[in-house]
Amino acid sequence: MTNETVAALIARSNRLGADPQNTNYAGGNTSAKGTGTDPVTGQPVELLWVKGSGGDLGTLTEKGLAALRLDRMQALVDVYPGIEREDEMVAAFDYCLHGKGGAAPSIDTAMHGLVDAAHVDHLHPDSGIAIATAADGEALTRQIFGDKVVWVPWRRPGFQLGLDIAAIKKANPQAIGTILGGHGITAWGDTSSESEKNSLWIIETAAAYIAANGSEKPFGSPREGFGALPETERRAKAAALAATVRGIASRDKRMVGHFTDAAVVLDYLASEKAPALAALGTSCPDHFLRTKVKPLLLDLPASASVEESIARLKELHEEYRADYTAYYDKHASADSPAIRGADPLIVLIPGVGMFSYGANKQTARVAGEFYVNAINVMRGAEALSTYSPISDAEKFRIEYWALEEAKLQRMPRPKSHAGRVAFVTGAASGIGKAIAQRLAAEGACVVVADLDLEKARAAAAELGNSDVAIGVAADVSEAGDVQKAVDEALLAFGGIDLVVNNAGLSLSKPLLETTEADWDLQHDVMAKGSFLVSKAAAKALIEQGLGGDIIYISSKNSVFAGPNNIAYSATKADQAHQVRLLAVELGAYGVRVNGVNPDGVVRGSGIFASGWGANRAATYGVAEEDLGQFYANRTILKREVLPEHVADAVFVLTGDELSRTTGLHVPVDSGVAAAFLR
Repeated sequence: MTNETVAALIARSNRLGADPQNTNYAGGNTSAKGTGTDPVTGQPVELLWVKGSGGDLGTLTEKGLAALRLDRMQALVDVYPGIEREDEMVAAFDYCLHGKGGAAPSIDTAMHGLVDAAHVDHLHPDSGIAIATAADGEALTRQIFGDKVVWVPWRRPGFQLGLDIAAIKKANPQAIGTILGGHGITAWGDTSSESEKNSLWIIETAAAYIAANGSEKPFGSPREGFGALPETERRAKAAALAATVRGIASRDKRMVGHFTDAAVVLDYLASEKAPALAALGTSCPDHFLRTKVKPLLLDLPASASVEESIARLKELHEEYRADYTAYYDKHASADSPAIRGADPLIVLIPGVGMFSYGANKQTARVAGEFYVNAINVMRGAEALSTYSPISDAEKFRIEYWALEEAKLQRMPRPKSHAGRVAFVTGAASGIGKAIAQRLAAEGACVVVADLDLEKARAAAAELGNSDVAIGVAADVSEAGDVQKAVDEALLAFGGIDLVVNNAGLSLSKPLLETTEADWDLQHDVMAKGSFLVSKAAAKALIEQGLGGDIIYISSKNSVFAGPNNIAYSATKADQAHQVRLLAVELGAYGVRVNGVNPDGVVRGSGIFASGWGANRAATYGVAEEDLGQFYANRTILKREVLPEHVADAVFVLTGDELSRTTGLHVPVDSGVAAAFLR
């Protein structure tokens, strides 16, 4: 049964975390002090419950809390060795834990345990950080809040900061909280509701003061030619640049992307102060840990052509890498962790929008949200004063902190296809759906492309939210439709790594009954369709410079001469040779092209359900419900082929184990001797 104090803490945390005006995703922490039961003696014991490392307030549950013995945690004051050995205190928190389970204590635990208040909130609101990063933030704090909120000069989060805030509360009994220079806010209360009320008062009072007293043009005047392009034009340009930008962000490590053209971003990029402010970087540790210390900002007007923009982005990338490497070299010491990569995580394109990157889609999206937070912070600070973030030296101490490195090392090993974006055609049912499911399960972001948009979206929803999969409409026989679908993939996930040409249909007819329209339909969807999809995707694959995979779901019929099947088998042979041709052509770019040749997949197949099964059953003189077993009985292994078996082959072909394999056709037919490859 959940303790009442804990229940109130979780409810407060969820309310505060649900509103982005209060704190950013996974930012800040909350706590409560109360009484629990010693599991050994059964006696009451004073405890501290605090949000643990890595959690999110908006979705916090009891499992996300760290529970500590308050007496032991506060006794650490007597053994605190000083700021030079402060990192040791985080390890000491483990010896204060109460019970089993729960989250690991965060670096901010001391702030919550040492402050003499039953309930404490530490948050990262845009309005509060705007005051915290203003050049005259201390004076503004007095002016805005009087003696109810006290200024705390910048100090790296840790035990000493907890001691500082505890001393400030003791010396200022009238205070309800603090502004933490360069960082955020902390508030407290005797009850959970009072702490929440005080937190919201600080946030809302700061926001109201900025609105009432700030400059109407905090970012200065708009730059001529840097305003937002019309929506259709800017999204087309974003799609045209996406592969280049993804390659820029992924030189050291493959990244997944997110794109936004929100008004807050476009207005900022159009302003005269944007270049100088972008160069100053972000300030709140939560911000720059997600966004890197600075973004890459394209210094061309919105009217610049795609070709001009690509050329300049590549030049700026080299400058960015040199600048970041110099930043690392300047501040690193002998015991600093190795440089984690010199590529930007935020790329800003005036008139178009912002690309943000991370190891997965959620991380990429959140990085973009954090930079929007940073824009709001800069706007507030510039409206009242001058934006003045913490120094690069302090940013480096946070970014390459041993504790931050330890947190990264605790991350689980990524799945085999993590960081890869898969585009699967005909993926709303049958083989394509099974492939999409397998790739998503292995960590890939998946674009479910299908002729039926609603079915595509439904299939994508089964895989997870839009951070995992999206559904798009695609008539693969139409070049414009294909390009639109590929563009949607580029804007959704930043790029493409893996293409599966699976869309297909079949008409089972003998030669004399096969019409010209039958022939054209079969070839338009599979031969032409595969060509169009491969062509559109290859452009992105080549521009990214990250290699990739193209898989053709062909058929044993590409080499096996079955009866009454001229149009279908001929187009499958076309697909099979496309594999060989493209393997040769795209190999220079690190793109592998392989094929899978299944036998008849009856169960779960959209093709068989649409009449093909009945036709084939009639051809072979068996009942339709027995067709799968009929196919199995004529194989060497006597086993039916299911959609999942084809998906298994795609998984293996696109994994690291066959990284030196291209131009191969893998039979998934339980052994059809007549279809053996020679």
